[in-house]
Amino acid sequence: MTSETDTIQRNDTRSRSLDRFDRKILSALVADAGQSYARLAEQVGLSAPAVHERVKRLRRDGVIAATAAQLNAKQIGKPLLAFVHVDTTGWGKTQSLMAIEQYPEVEEIHSVAGDTCMLLKVRARDTHDLESLLAILYDTPGVKSTRSYVVLSTYLERPVQAGVTGDWPAIQMPE
Repeated sequence: MTSETDTIQRNDTRSRSLDRFDRKILSALVADAGQSYARLAEQVGLSAPAVHERVKRLRRDGVIAATAAQLNAKQIGKPLLAFVHVDTTGWGKTQSLMAIEQYPEVEEIHSVAGDTCMLLKVRARDTHDLESLLAILYDTPGVKSTRSYVVLSTYLERPVQAGVTGDWPAIQMPE
């Protein structure tokens, strides 16, 4: 069964822990990965060369996995966001089901615990495109059912954040 979970990310305790400057740099890069080292330095309180060295180390250590552009889904004609639960017979991560990654509408594929096997994050042009993708899923060997949740409004959507809850003041809830 280890071959079925060989791509699960494991915590690597050998790498150097992140300090508050690393986390500040990462947070600033998440907000705008294209900013200069000089601007980053101003934001985090270090010199530009020090920030440059830290960013190089964070890339080398795999903390910064990639630098990518975030696209506006509506502007590129994919305003429909849906989450699709996929129930399968047996283990969900099969070669035939993983082939669904070839469709650009599929943004994420997760193996999950709970009342479903796989969870897909999908962006499509409209409900007809979503329906077409669901038809492809139903034709996939081992898929026995799906449940789709179409998003009406999004209040928060963001990439992985560098902060840790213990690093920040407690959130004050309105009364």
